[in-house]
Amino acid sequence: METAATVAKLVIITGMSGAGKTIAVQSLEDLGFFCVDNLPPVLIPKFAELIEQSNGKIGNVALVIDLRGREFFTALSESLAYIKEHYTLSCEILFLDATDAVLVQRYKESRRRHPLAPEGMPLEGIKNERRLLEDLKGWASQVIDTSILKPAHLKERIISHFTNLEQNSLSINVTSFGFKYGIPIDADLIYDVRFLPNPHYVEHLRPNTGQTPEVYEYVMKWPETQQFLTKLLDMLQFLIPLYRKEGKSQVVIGIGCTGGKHRSVAISEYLGRMLGSSDTERVRVTHRDAERDKH
Repeated sequence: METAATVAKLVIITGMSGAGKTIAVQSLEDLGFFCVDNLPPVLIPKFAELIEQSNGKIGNVALVIDLRGREFFTALSESLAYIKEHYTLSCEILFLDATDAVLVQRYKESRRRHPLAPEGMPLEGIKNERRLLEDLKGWASQVIDTSILKPAHLKERIISHFTNLEQNSLSINVTSFGFKYGIPIDADLIYDVRFLPNPHYVEHLRPNTGQTPEVYEYVMKWPETQQFLTKLLDMLQFLIPLYRKEGKSQVVIGIGCTGGKHRSVAISEYLGRMLGSSDTERVRVTHRDAERDKH
């Protein structure tokens, strides 16, 4: 009896210099991917041809692409379009990003020069690179903000994502955050819950987060909270199947309040329990800023 051939997967790892591409490629190597670093984009179609002609001997492949100029970006876009038209490869772009401040700090700690500003300040190169990568980031299947991720956590996210992908499941990441610390740059959907009554102004609740029963119940007891959650769940239950139909393997939902400690945490916890009831959805809840003022 014949079995259906497995479609090879080609992952393009790209993004901001200093955002964690080395960790990403190491993570995919651990999953059995054949990895190539710094392959010129113009050679990608030839590489795709070799994969298809290998008769399954070369399976999942990850290519690290660093864009050093506009001509590289043009070559990459043309190569990806050619692959889509001529090959059966499943192609995905993994884009790693971080805030300018974090990237500058990483360059200072490593004492490296930015490739796009070898004689200038790191921030100058970072801004040039961000401008060059703007369109490519929009094409990405997955964007990961590594600003506050430790290497082990980044590796965990990448392995989780591509494991879920092999299982044909949709990964739903719900993350709470504080607007005063900035919006998560890898979020697909952002919801602002600053209109809800704030536990911060209740003295005995202020030290706790939205994960504690007292704060959670305070946030949930208001009629406007219940009305908002009804409408939000209805919207998400409409959108999530459409994301899956589009071929996305991950959806990142950001829930924000002022400090990211009380309201956004409680709402995220609620969504984590309510979403992902089927076997084809996996839900992960994280709280980016809940412990920022712990000390």
